[in-house]
Amino acid sequence: MQITIQIPDDLQQKLTQRASQLNIPLETLILESLADLVEPSDPDDTPKAVVLESLRVSLEDVKAGRVYPIEDLWNGIDE
Repeated sequence: MQITIQIPDDLQQKLTQRASQLNIPLETLILESLADLVEPSDPDDTPKAVVLESLRVSLEDVKAGRVYPIEDLWNGIDE
């Protein structure tokens, strides 16, 4: 199965313009837009704000070069 997604050529420009209008970083606009698409299925689910903050911190870690090989992240999980 193959899925094809067509993305407008001016998508980045439109997103950047919208983020500027809202006076928020582009990453925040994208994360909040994605989070708005997801409805929690269970009241015990982690709140959206907590998930967004975790994603923001992770994005900052990646930007700062604080990344780890995936196999290192699995160490200790199976024990």
